[in-house]
Amino acid sequence: MEEHVELQTAHQPNVSVMSPSSSSCSAGIFPVSFASVWTEPHDKTGVVNRQQHYMAENGEAPSTAGSANEIEWLRFIHITANGGMKWKDVEEQFDRLALTRHGVEPAIKSSDFGLCIGMQQSPEFANELLRALRRRMDRNFDMTKCELYGYWCRMTDPRFDSRIRIYFDLCDRNMDGRVTGKDIKQTITLSASTNKLSLTHEEAEDYAALVMKLLDTENRSYIEFPQFRTLFNVMSLSKSSFSTNHFSIRLSRLHRSFDPIEEPRSKTEILFRSYWRRAWIVLLWLIICSALFAWKFTQYRHRAAFQVMGYCVSTAKGAAETLKFNMALILLPVCRNTITWLRKNRSINSIIPFNDNINFHKMIAGGIVVGVILHGGSHLACDFPRISDSDRMVFRQTIAARFGNHQPSYCEILATKEVATGIAMVVLMAIAFSLATKWPRRQSPSLPKSVRNVTGYNTFWYSHHLFIPVYALLILHSMFLFLTNKATEKTTWMYIAIPVVLYAGERVFRAIRSGFFEVEILKASIYPGKVLSLKLHKPEGFRYLSGMYIFIQCPQISPFEWHPFSLTSGPEDDYLRVHIRTAGDWSYQIYSLFEEATLSGVDGYPKVHIDGPYGAASQDHVKYDIVVLIGLGIGATPFVSILKDVVNAAKKPHCDHSGCRKCSSRKAPLKAYLYWVTREQGSFDWFRDIMKEVSISNQKQSVVEMHNFLTCVYPEGDARSVLISTIQALHHAKNGTDFLSRTPVRTHFGRPDWFNIFSKLASRHKERIGVFYCGPSSVAKELERMCTKFSTKSSTRFVFHKENY
Repeated sequence: MEEHVELQTAHQPNVSVMSPSSSSCSAGIFPVSFASVWTEPHDKTGVVNRQQHYMAENGEAPSTAGSANEIEWLRFIHITANGGMKWKDVEEQFDRLALTRHGVEPAIKSSDFGLCIGMQQSPEFANELLRALRRRMDRNFDMTKCELYGYWCRMTDPRFDSRIRIYFDLCDRNMDGRVTGKDIKQTITLSASTNKLSLTHEEAEDYAALVMKLLDTENRSYIEFPQFRTLFNVMSLSKSSFSTNHFSIRLSRLHRSFDPIEEPRSKTEILFRSYWRRAWIVLLWLIICSALFAWKFTQYRHRAAFQVMGYCVSTAKGAAETLKFNMALILLPVCRNTITWLRKNRSINSIIPFNDNINFHKMIAGGIVVGVILHGGSHLACDFPRISDSDRMVFRQTIAARFGNHQPSYCEILATKEVATGIAMVVLMAIAFSLATKWPRRQSPSLPKSVRNVTGYNTFWYSHHLFIPVYALLILHSMFLFLTNKATEKTTWMYIAIPVVLYAGERVFRAIRSGFFEVEILKASIYPGKVLSLKLHKPEGFRYLSGMYIFIQCPQISPFEWHPFSLTSGPEDDYLRVHIRTAGDWSYQIYSLFEEATLSGVDGYPKVHIDGPYGAASQDHVKYDIVVLIGLGIGATPFVSILKDVVNAAKKPHCDHSGCRKCSSRKAPLKAYLYWVTREQGSFDWFRDIMKEVSISNQKQSVVEMHNFLTCVYPEGDARSVLISTIQALHHAKNGTDFLSRTPVRTHFGRPDWFNIFSKLASRHKERIGVFYCGPSSVAKELERMCTKFSTKSSTRFVFHKENY
């Protein structure tokens, strides 16, 4: 009982408001009885009573206060206990915008109403809302703070009938107490434009007719307030059931956390299980680098050169040894064919985090930067000045023979082959490293325009190939050493020989293989958002697993550039498919080429070559019985093939769904959840056919659960999207499809509530769940925190994976 009361309290809106600072309100605008509002105490009951009094004065029938779920279902202003708008925020905005005339009370323009109540992004809807609140067609009167406060009280009224009345007036264009089909259509069009949805004139008419057919049971061609309220009662009950379901999940989690049988894991244990593979690799790398540095440092500590240069030479030589090691190691994480081959060995794959190969590549690059600073800095700032300025007797007795018995000046040292090759290497590496960082690579708007013009992915791609002359200079640099002529100490080639041969072999192999895989393009499709879909002929012998990706090259654009794209076709399909979204120079050019070819109707498409397949983080979905796939925008591409794989595996008659995964020749998860978050309605076109195919195939097995989230639409319950939600429910009930995505997958509005989603998953499953994500890093951090949090609070263990290309 106490838990039920807590639920009701948690959902009560924050209706305590501050009175306007003005001393009085004009009786000409509001009834005298309502003017006394400003001097009364501002407790919740008082506000409700004042609002009821005002409603009675304006001829509105009073009703009992709405339930918590009703309050959430229809709201004009976002007010919650943890944030949102409060009257003081509205009042402060009013004071900033108010116009003061001689002897006249401060007021704002009617056009500023939306800005005051937090609807600045929906000015058209705010204007229509003001018309409904004023109950007159003319909206061009200035508004005082008293009037604005009255509207605030009505919009935040906890009674459901009061807010439905406002929405009814919003639809009632003629203010005659009757809403026609034309009124509904105009409101649908207004809601669609407010939420940036694409809706044709005919579609708006059809949806208005759908609403009228439900409500106008007497065929009067109009509806009145009682019929209008019926529509929202139905939707409120639907919303209530949904909220109750989520609350029961939270209660379930609460009881489970105190279950003596289940012992929640500590955060240390979860972090260790999640990161131990990365940790031991990084620790091993640090140990090797430290050992090499210490070995060389100690070696030169006992040499004659130490008498001239001191600890500077020991530091420089120690850093040089780590540089040799890292220059060799940095090539291994980008040997993609080797990594893909090693992934197949489960023993190796279980201890080496191949999914972090690019991150490890970046970490080694950081180690090289540190090594270059220590090595080059020690030489330039310490060693060379000491050589040129050292005592001649000490110089002659120690290292003079290495300089032809001539003590060089600082400039003479800089002109030697050793230093010249070293400086050239540093310059080339600085260029490559700088252009590989996030901002230049992605042409960040924060960069000056002149810099953006010479940056981008293409610049990164070509500048990164400066590693070829860098390695050539590295070999030359190691052949000319100041302090030794022993071949056994010139070990650079020993470090880099195997990695360079392996990497070069991979590049030759890729070049040969891509020549064999010149593929025929079966179909090219152009989608909203500048997305290109290519359906390719599957070359003979081309085998891959769901979650893998390929590289694509278009010789017409560049004979050197290869770009990675996830395969959106299933392993059992007789074709290959990729989706390419325009995000840079190369993708824009290939989109333009195929758009021109498609629209012009010419025979044949531009030629493309493919290389692959290559392993990715999503490939590890086979390790789990339950997988959660989270994609933002085009980030859903790696998971499309996984969904098809799961459904196809469930169709096989020899597969037992009791929990045994060994019965299938090729393992696949028993259950998959897809959460796809996108900004624009047009994005649904990208994978519409695939989602329909998966939905139809999934009807009997129910092994896939898909959720679409459209963030351009205001969250469910917001007055700006409530009619869209209503139409969505009616259309889905009648036709079995979502009218936004035009698939059986129903669309949620706004951003996902990850806490509730993970709560539901933790309540439903108690085994390990693989969470796979593809999208921006900011959301990845939030999801990783969620995985850690729920792994510690429940018996379910969430294992997080992020795609890295």
